[in-house]
Order: sequence, then structure tokens, then C-alpha cells
Amino acid sequence: MTESEFSLGCVICSRKALKYTIYGIVIAFLVIGLVTIVVKFWPKHKPRPSPPDNYTLALLKALIFFNAQKSGELTKSNGVPWRGNSGLQDGSKLTDVKGGLVGGYYDAGDNTKFHFPMTMLSWSVIEYEHKYRAIGEYDHIKDLIKWGTDYLLRTFNSTATKIDKIYSQVGGALNNSRTPYDHYCWQRPEDMNYERPVQTATSGPDLAGEMLKLVKGAATLFAFARDLGKRTSCCRGNPLTEPFYNSTNYFDEFMWGSAWLYYATCNKTYLLLATNPGLSKKSKANFMIPDLRVLSWDNKLPAAMLLLTRIRIFFSPGYPYEEMLSSYHNITCVTMCSYLQRFHVFNFTKGGLLQLNHGRGQLQYVANAAFLASLFVDYLNATGVPGWNCWYFYGENPLKMSYIVGYGNKFPRHVHHRGASIPTGKTKYSCTGGWKFRDTKNPNPHNIIGAMVGGPDKFDKFEDLRTNFSYTEPTLAGNAGLVAALVSLTGSGGYGFDKNIIFSAVPPEYPLSPPPPPPRRP
Repeated sequence: MTESEFSLGCVICSRKALKYTIYGIVIAFLVIGLVTIVVKFWPKHKPRPSPPDNYTLALLKALIFFNAQKSGELTKSNGVPWRGNSGLQDGSKLTDVKGGLVGGYYDAGDNTKFHFPMTMLSWSVIEYEHKYRAIGEYDHIKDLIKWGTDYLLRTFNSTATKIDKIYSQVGGALNNSRTPYDHYCWQRPEDMNYERPVQTATSGPDLAGEMLKLVKGAATLFAFARDLGKRTSCCRGNPLTEPFYNSTNYFDEFMWGSAWLYYATCNKTYLLLATNPGLSKKSKANFMIPDLRVLSWDNKLPAAMLLLTRIRIFFSPGYPYEEMLSSYHNITCVTMCSYLQRFHVFNFTKGGLLQLNHGRGQLQYVANAAFLASLFVDYLNATGVPGWNCWYFYGENPLKMSYIVGYGNKFPRHVHHRGASIPTGKTKYSCTGGWKFRDTKNPNPHNIIGAMVGGPDKFDKFEDLRTNFSYTEPTLAGNAGLVAALVSLTGSGGYGFDKNIIFSAVPPEYPLSPPPPPPRRP
């Protein structure tokens, strides 16, 4: 071995090679160590979150609408500066309701408090809680729901096991009457000084069935709804209610309410009722009538059958429920397909708007359909089946107009809404003193942010006129469907839903077997 060679055990290499090897190791060590030190101690910056998508931006505004519709004593954090305390004497003459009927929501552009339109928000939170959390609106929407349910719990004795009435409405109007009521008067809720009558339902299977989403008192309400001796619509014959919210059938509410009660309690009695062939026949669930495929405050069938389809897809309870659940699954598939233009079940405007209410005030019905379709897609995607979505509301229409107030640059400025159309200040305008604000061609002094108006007609025509409520009036039912559709479509918090959270009350009585295949589509 020469002087220029060096032995490393059985390996023989030159001293020169060894020197370069050692230098390389030292340099590599220094470089790696330096990078490690820099990475460890360099100030950390969180990556910028991606901007919210258009659905999220619209959703954030749509939720504000409910703050603007609140009745009762408002906090400073309500977020709508032109609203204040109102309706503090509602139900004050009732002797059996402590504190009266204060609270709740005004239905639309008037100051009436109905019960029927107060739906949908709870369902969207149950399915998409993670999305509400991702956009920081989870606590907000819980507060909005609580504001409504606290009021509903005032309208009946929720601690009793049996009740004989529900206070079903505060305020109202007689058609073509000059009596100072909600429709004749054009006043801000804060300025109301006329009598606000309270309506009482001694029977109301439809109304009670709709209110069953309340956990507290739900069994009591259901017993009231199912009372064989008192089954007539709560609205029938009532001139203050029937022209506005006339329920045409209460068997859809039985299916809807019993489905929710099963999810909440895991009491098989409710699932047996929901899948009873007799109930299906009386509710006309299997009649395949196009109008019965349209979810509205009056028709819960599409929603009820989707809820029950959910049970079949993810829970698969088998006999004795499978036959009817399979039928509901099949009808649900047909319903979703009927929303597509190529099946020619419903008409479409030239601009592409689905007509689900024969061309009148149709956006709320389309919003409901969008939610059902989007949720159904998520159900199917969980089993590997893709789906679809929709864009008309936000400006993709012939007028290039957003029908959500405050979203985009072009939106309705003459919304049919008393509170938004009258300036705030020390002046209180009388019942008829507010007419000048109703009839003026000037824009509203307040934009009721997030309100979805009635929308265009069957020719895509839209008139931004305060006096034409079919175009420009927003409603609780419409905005609730809008919020549900938007949260289902947004990518904030990730796509999809938690398929198990709704079964929290259901014990593992049955194994969650592989879901049955969806029925064959037409």
C-alpha cells in the first residue's frame, strides 16, 4: 500500500479521494443543517385561504335577511341598523301565555307572523353543519333557528302531554278591507299601532305536523295533529289565513313529521306510519302529479320522500319498511329527473329558469328544488353516483340581474317590504302615511340584504316595482330554501355531507349494510 493510499477495512482508496469525500460530507451536513435551522426558526406564515366561492358570498348575505325579519326585542348585535324593537304587545291579552307571543319572524314584506313558512333551515344545518362552521356562520344560524323555535314553543303548551289548541298566527289582513290591518297599512314594524289579532287553531294536523321539527313538545304536537276527532285544516274558513296560507292536504305533513320524529327518537312507530301504504295513498305520494313534485310550504311530499330515501340508502332497515321505502326512492328519482329540461315535465323560460309555480313568484320553488336536487346528489355521490347543480339566481339570466338583494351590482331596489321602504328616524308614519313610500318610484332607503325576491315571470320579464309583490316581495319560505340550496352547493368546508350525524338517535339495531341500488331511472 503506497503513501497516497489509505485502508478503510477492506476498501482501499486514495488519500485525495478520502479528503474530497470528507469535505463533501461536511459541506452536505452544513447545508442540510442550515436548511433545517432556517425552516425551524423562520417566521411561519399560514397560507392564504382561498377566497370564498360565489355560493358562499351569496349565502352570507341570504342569512342576513332573517335578521331583518325578526319581531320582538332586538339586540344591538342584530346587524340590521334600520330595524328595532317591534311587536312587543303581540298576544299580551292572552291569559295562558306568559309574556304573550313576542318574538318570531315577520313572514314577508308585511308584518304578519305565520307559522307555515318557518321551515328548511334546520334541515340544512343537520346535513351541512361542517360548511356553516367553515364560513363562521354556525352560531349565527343556530341563533336564527332558536329565535323561531322559541317563538313556536310559546304558541302551545309544550310541557303538556295533550293540548287542545295552537296559537297559529299574529296579525293579518282581510282582503279588500280598509280596516287598519297588516295589508291595508304600510308601516314599519316598529311603528305599528293597530290591533294585531291572534288566530287560534283548535284543529291543525297540517300546522302541527309542520311544527314537529321541534324536539321539545314534538310528541305532544303529533298527538294533536293525529287527533281523529279534530282533523280539519287549521286555515280552512279563516279569512285572515286562508287566502295566504291555505293548506290543501295534511297527510304530507304526517309523512314529513313522522320521518323527522323517527330520526329524532328512533321510535319505530313513526317509521311504520311514514311507510304506511294507506298514508302514501291519502297523501297522493304515488300519483306522480307534476305539482306534487314541487316542494313548498303546502306540499312536503318531495322532502318527506327524500328523507325516507335517505333511510333506505344509508340505513337499509329492510322488512317491513323496504317496499314503501323503495317506492319513495323511485319517486324521488323521478322527481329529480323531472327538474331536468330534457324530460319535458315542467316548462322552462327562454332564459333557462325552471317554472314550478306556473310562472308566478317562482324563485322560492326553484330554490327548494335546487336544495333537494343538490342534497340528493350528495346522497348518491356517497354511493358513487354523480349529480348536477344550477346557476340562474345570481345573474346568469337574460336580464343579467341578481335576484338576491345586495349580491352583485344589479339587483332589485324597490323590494316590496314595509321596513325597508320607509326611512328610519324620529318620524313615525301612520297607517296610511306610509303609502307615499309604498307608491314612490324612488328606490328603497334600505337594501334588505340577502332577500330573494319573487323573481321573473314565465317570459323572463321582471319589473322592479314595489307595488307588484309577485316580482319583488321576499319571503321566509323563499329565503330558507335559498340558504339551504346555497350551503349544499358551496365548496367551503369541503363538498359532501355527514351521512351519519342524522342517525345520532338511532342505535345500531341493524347493521349498516351496503345500500341497495337506486331504482332504474326513466
